[in-house]
Amino acid sequence: MAGPQCCESAPQLHPGVGIGRVETFEHLSVYVTASPDAKAAVILISDIFGFEAPNLRKLADKVAAAGYFVVVPDFFYGDPFVPGSAENPLAGFQDWIKSHGPAKGFDDSTKVIEVLKSRGISAIGAAGFCWGAKVVVELTKGEVLKAGVLLHPSFVTVDDIKVVKAPLAILGGSLKLTNPVHPNL
Repeated sequence: MAGPQCCESAPQLHPGVGIGRVETFEHLSVYVTASPDAKAAVILISDIFGFEAPNLRKLADKVAAAGYFVVVPDFFYGDPFVPGSAENPLAGFQDWIKSHGPAKGFDDSTKVIEVLKSRGISAIGAAGFCWGAKVVVELTKGEVLKAGVLLHPSFVTVDDIKVVKAPLAILGGSLKLTNPVHPNL
């Protein structure tokens, strides 16, 4: 789950950042940036701040420049979390997360994967940041992804990790006080 340190330096969202474009995949807005001949895709799944975060789009552009078709879906449908005051940045988070849980992101991600496959993409990987990590770990439990990356994961349990089928990298942040610690991972 997001800790207060995650919300203290929330990004200033800006839909105009990046060299890609926003498309619609099955009624879902998706930032798309791609190498022209890409046959492999990477899905970048945002943290609670959503798909308009400038650094996320810049990262997508860098990955695309390395030869991939990259998509950053708006799993929050234009309603990312907006931190509260400096004194209480998580104000409103519990109410927001009730209607923006990772389970819905997982359902929507399967639609994104279908669109990618229909465009000739033969291999798909995903990276999830914080909230998005739970979506990625759910996808790695099946045969959908070739590999996944979890970056400062939230909502992920040790039991989740025990049943993944695809290669998975877990990159926890040094300030992520909510990462579960398990000696056997």
